[in-house]
Order: sequence, then C-alpha cells, then structure tokens
Amino acid sequence: MNFSLLSFGRLIFLVIVILAFSLNSLNAQIFTPQTEFTRQDTLRGSITPEREWWDLTYYHLNVKVDIADSSISGSNLVQYKVLKPFQVMQIDLQEPMEISRITQAGESLDFEREGNAFFISLNQKQVEGDVNQIQINFSGKPTVAVRPPWDGGFTWTQDSNGNPFVATSNQGIGASIWWPNKDHPYDEVDSLLISVNTPDSLMDVSNGRLRGVDELKNGTKTWNWFVSNPINSYGVNINIGDYVHFSEEYEGEKGTLDLDYYVLRENLEKAKEQFKQVKPMMDAFEYWFGPYPFYEDGYKLVEVPYLGMEHQSSVTYGNGYENGYLGRDLSGSGWGLKFDFIIIHETGHEWFANSITYADVADMWIHEGFTNYSESLYLDYHYGEKAANEYVQGLRLGIQNDRPLIGTYGVHHEGSGDMYNKGGNLLHTLRQVADDDSLWRATLRGLNKEFYHQTVSTQQIEDYISEKIGLNLDPVFDQYLRDIRIPTLEYAYRNGELNFRWGNAVEGFNLPIDVNLNGNEVRLQPTTSWQRLKVGSVESLKLAVDPNYYVSSFNLLAE
Repeated sequence: MNFSLLSFGRLIFLVIVILAFSLNSLNAQIFTPQTEFTRQDTLRGSITPEREWWDLTYYHLNVKVDIADSSISGSNLVQYKVLKPFQVMQIDLQEPMEISRITQAGESLDFEREGNAFFISLNQKQVEGDVNQIQINFSGKPTVAVRPPWDGGFTWTQDSNGNPFVATSNQGIGASIWWPNKDHPYDEVDSLLISVNTPDSLMDVSNGRLRGVDELKNGTKTWNWFVSNPINSYGVNINIGDYVHFSEEYEGEKGTLDLDYYVLRENLEKAKEQFKQVKPMMDAFEYWFGPYPFYEDGYKLVEVPYLGMEHQSSVTYGNGYENGYLGRDLSGSGWGLKFDFIIIHETGHEWFANSITYADVADMWIHEGFTNYSESLYLDYHYGEKAANEYVQGLRLGIQNDRPLIGTYGVHHEGSGDMYNKGGNLLHTLRQVADDDSLWRATLRGLNKEFYHQTVSTQQIEDYISEKIGLNLDPVFDQYLRDIRIPTLEYAYRNGELNFRWGNAVEGFNLPIDVNLNGNEVRLQPTTSWQRLKVGSVESLKLAVDPNYYVSSFNLLAE
C-alpha cells in the first residue's frame, strides 16, 4: 500500500495523539506499580477470621535474655475479650523463633504453624463477652538486625568498656520477629507488663514505669516494667546495658510529667547537656498537639547502639549527642542544626504513631508525615515562622515522587519513603490553606483529642481535617497521597485577564493558592478547568506563587 507524505504525517500525528491519551489514562497504573503478594503477606497484613473475633486486653511478656549465645526464651500471657464465638486463634511469631507450648486453663492446646502464623485450637468454649487468657512459651535465636532500625531484630554489641549492649528495634518487620503476639496494628493491647531477666551487672530499660526488680540467686535480675496505656506491638522494646539514670520533671498541660534518662555510664555528661532540649521540645509539642499522651507512663530517653526509634514512653536514642541527623542538616537550610533530630523526631511520634496509630501499615504516612512536620513546628515555636518555612521547603530536595504515599491495604505493604518529606510538605501546604494559625493549631490539637489512643485510617484523618478547615479536601489528599505528580498552576495573561487552572493534577483538584500578582497578595481558587480573573491592562504580568505550597507553576505564554 502506498502512502502520500500527507497521509504519513497524519498517521504519525494520530499515533502521537493515541499514545498521549493512553499515557494520560493509564497514569494511575503507572503510579502504582504492581507488586506480587503472597499468602504470608495476607496472613500478616489482614484482619483474618482468626484475629477478628477477639480483642486484646493485656500481655505479660516474660523474657530471659542469654547474652552469651544471643538467644532468648520465655512466655507471653495473652488476655483477651471474646467479641464473638470462635475456636481458632492466630498468633504470630517469625522464624527462626519457635513456640514450644501453649496452654489455657492449665491444658495444653494443639496448634499448627503456617510460616510465621500459628493457628491455635482452643478447647475452652469461647463465649461472647468472656475475658480469657492463654500462655505461650517460646524460645530461639532471634533475627539479628543488620541495619537497625530499618531492618528488624536484635542488636548484640558492646560499649567502649566491653560491657554488653543489647537492644531491639522492629518497626518494619514487626514485633513477632522476637516475641509471639497479635502482630497487626488495628488491635492494640490495653496494658502490658514486660519482665526482662538480665545479668545482675546490667540493667534493662523497657516501656512504662519500673514496678520493681527481682534479684535472683543465680546472678541475674528481672526488671518489671508496666505500661498502663494502649501500646502498639512494634513499640515494645528491650534495652540492656551498663546504664546510669538521671531525671527531671516537666510541668505540662496535664500536671507533672516525669522525664527519665538512661544512658551509658561513659556518656553521662554529654547526655546531661544534650537532653536539655527535652523540656523546650515538650513546650512546642504540647502547644501544637496538646498534652503529652502518656503522662501515666512517663517519658524516657534511652541510649541504644543504633540511631533511634519511637518506642512508646521509651524513646530510643543513638544520634551521637550532637544536633542534626548524625551531625547533618537534612533540609540544607541551616535550621536542621538547631536541634537534635532524633530527640525531636522520635518524640513527635508519641503523638503520631503511639497515641494516634495507623490501623493498616499502608497508612504509615500518618506516622511519618505528621512527625516530619513536627520538626518544623518545633522550629516555628522557638525560632519563628520563617525558620519553619525554610526548613520544610529545604526538605523537598529529598522527595522522589516515585510512588504513592499510601501502600496496598491488607498485605502489610508500606507506601513510598516520600511519606516523610512529602507528607510534611502536604501538611505545611494545608496550613497555608487554613490561612489562620489558630485554626490550624486547633485542627492539630483536635486530631489528638478526637483520636486519642486510637487506631485510625487515613480516611478518618482526611475527613477530620476537611471538616475543621471547612473545605472538601478529598482531591487534595488524592493528589498528594495517591498520585505522584506535582500539581502545576498553569496561567496566562491576555486581554486584561488572568487565565489559570490546575494542570498535572487529579480530576477535580481544588487547592486554593496564594499568589503575588503584580505586587498584590491574592488568593486564587483554581480548578482543573480554565478560570478568568480581570486584572486590567498591564505591560507585563508578574505572578509568584507562595513558596510554602508544594506546587509548581508555569506561564503558558512566557517567551
């Protein structure tokens, strides 16, 4: 078949149009790469029938730590309330750890293992409303964390004096990497007693308050720590070392809060100086978020042999007693060296992660986005709004826009690592939309009151913020949480009118935005359709978007 040059050109044009349309219509698939999930992913990440029928009320986790051969053994007493009759219970414990025996009312129970999930057949009839318990005996050599806290497990090392220095960290892989539990975030245990047996020359520091120390005749001690508030399983921790302790009190919104610090003997003087940041931090966070959520359990900073993590009421610290993130300013603005990143960031998680907790790991942005944002609020409180703005804007260089912030539900799948910096920038953008710091502060404090000690979905958080600000922000959340594109304010000046719209955006994107238009501050209300604003006859249009919004802009008629 012969084609004329004109026909060939039309064909090429048609192909280009089809490709462009196809790429645009398929952007959701492009932005959400397919991932293969397994049966184990479903058992770990979903509320299975063997989980949904019972509600956790209490754990007594009793652990003997054998430092000589890097092993642990012990038991976990699991108390639960029956929500509806069912006779099979799922408990999680990852290989190579083993369960040796499970009992209820003195009787041994049969159980089957499927990978990391154990299915327990209960002999006692489970009656709705009853509160029952089982005891699980376990042992093994738990997985060693290669790069804590990002991978999970135990860290076995020594301090500079040759004393054992041991710690757990397991946010990503889960608490079941070392102890048997209901390892899904939707159901937090109401209270917890953790008893840790160590050599008598060492100390264990775990969550909550120290109830007492049992001194045994075999050269060991058992440290008993009690948590009176609900706690997520990954926040339960063991820290063993040659610790020394010092403390102070903070007069906060709910009264006197105990601040306790446990550090290696060799670092006592450094810690006394560096931890002076704690009280000013509490001032800032209680101002913005409301009272510290765990007055009953106190607040601790505990030195560990890794960077640190947000273990509830037992925040772990390993930032080298210097400001920044291991001495670096992640924002590049200079403001990141005004505070110790680990103290500020990990404590921010007490509000967002430990009090307000995601019900599915797919919504981890709730933990990391808000806590990333807490860093700038700390700066705002102590150094002013300019410092906070420059810090947030500086973090944008770390955003990859590789995949959505929200992961896949029901399979223990996290979203993009952008949940930190992009999540923080989303919240900073919403602060501009609120256009009233008293309203924005009331929104943040309201979140912590409304969802105090609860597990939540991102939809609950989105709906609450939309209601408080008084604007349907569904398309805004879709843009920043479920899409990877940076919305672009497209504009052009013609015949005395400013033409503008949102491009590179989800359908219905409706973010209001502040601009400087020829020297005047103006709030535009763009949508994804063209709008017009009369600006009169000007020689040249000068438009600058407020840099506190995480957007881009483009003059379609610029030369």
